[in-house]
Amino acid sequence: MVLLRIFIVKFQFSSAFLAMGAAGLIAGCAAPPQPVLDQRMPAQWTQPVPESADAQTLGVEQLHGWWQRLGDPSLNALVDQALARNLSLGQAQDLLQAQRIVLGVANTPYLPEFSAAINTLQDVSATDSFFHASVDMLWDPGLFGARESGQLAVYADLLGAQAQLHQLRVELVANVVLRYLDIRMAQRQHALLQERIALSQRLVALAGVRLQQRIDSSEALHQQQLELAQLQTERAALQENQARAAHALAALLGRITPEAAWLQADANARLPSPAALQLQILPADMLRTRASVQLAQAQVEQAAAKLGLSRAALYPRFALNGSLLYSYNMTQNQHAGSDRMPQLGPVIDIPLFDWGRRKAQVDANELAMEAAVKAYRQSVLDGVAEVESALAGWAAQTVRLQSLRAMQQQLEQRSELLQRRQQLGLASDYSVLGERRASLSNASAQDVAIGAQALAYVAVFKALGGAPLPAADSAALAQPAVGAAPDAVQRPAP
Repeated sequence: MVLLRIFIVKFQFSSAFLAMGAAGLIAGCAAPPQPVLDQRMPAQWTQPVPESADAQTLGVEQLHGWWQRLGDPSLNALVDQALARNLSLGQAQDLLQAQRIVLGVANTPYLPEFSAAINTLQDVSATDSFFHASVDMLWDPGLFGARESGQLAVYADLLGAQAQLHQLRVELVANVVLRYLDIRMAQRQHALLQERIALSQRLVALAGVRLQQRIDSSEALHQQQLELAQLQTERAALQENQARAAHALAALLGRITPEAAWLQADANARLPSPAALQLQILPADMLRTRASVQLAQAQVEQAAAKLGLSRAALYPRFALNGSLLYSYNMTQNQHAGSDRMPQLGPVIDIPLFDWGRRKAQVDANELAMEAAVKAYRQSVLDGVAEVESALAGWAAQTVRLQSLRAMQQQLEQRSELLQRRQQLGLASDYSVLGERRASLSNASAQDVAIGAQALAYVAVFKALGGAPLPAADSAALAQPAVGAAPDAVQRPAP
């Protein structure tokens, strides 16, 4: 590398400006590379989604507030609290704001820099002492795409911070809804389990009486005792899961302890209605809102910026250096007129001996950008697979719930028949209680199926990247650009 520093004396600035102008013309066409991304989306989902006659296409507005479709005001309030109080989300917001501040000054390294200095020094012969006051200027315009690539790197960091924040929003809302549903389902299961245990205890007592009266064998008694023990084991596991969900929800809300009601049994605990869990038409184009796709887009932009900077390093670096010096001879008590002339001239950095290393860096960055482009496409494919899996889970739980409801109708019919037989003296209380316990078991399985369907419903919108927009952008919802975060900035123009 050879460094040439040329100073043109007073009133001879034309050569410097001509050199800078020529370099600017040469570098004017240089810009960061713009990689071509594979933006293809599936025309429709493979997994069939049953649609009602009045099904409508789900828009971006519903995607960003999907949990509100469940129609639970308590859940809506908890999501709002989590968005306002969650500390991890607050950290990501601070980091995003920091990146926005950096983006605001991204162009300053390529503006003229001025500095002032005051010092004293002696000449070579050590006979005179001088007082120097100077104003210096250095301007690196960032030719050959260096300025644009530097700005693109800062923009990519901002886009990445937006994607991270969006990902946290998606996960936070989904986790709040999941933990809330876990608690509600556990409350209902706990109440049903208590009733089932009471029935089992009654059945054990009746089985003992039947054994004493030699109506039934000891095997029947042991079977009833075994079922009672299994129910008690289920209660212990259910209490543990309920406590885990309650404490997890409290942590998401920024609380130390959960609400006491979250740890209690509640037969009337609210679960989403089947109508609320019906999926509308989901355009595959919604995958563009996924945080993973946005993050992959940011990584592509970062790779493009690095490639642009490495390409710019292959060319000579031009900068403009100037200085205005005031000198006073303190020994002779007079101005040093010959040292007061302004200086202005170009600084030229020509890569010679390390050009091969710089070219190798360009080749490496080109491969890195190709890898980032492939990672972007893979993030889209992963999103398709995740949504398809969630839709398959939702459809399976829907069929399961329909089957359980059909079984419940048969159990209710058998229970009514046994009650009439009991009234006529043709059936014992033992048979009626057993049928009642089976009906309660099926009701419990239905609640589990509703909960599983709700979890699959949450998984669909989580896979699509559904999350609330920042308050500043909530009034202007629009379909984001490819790979752009909901509040993304525009790619710097070359």
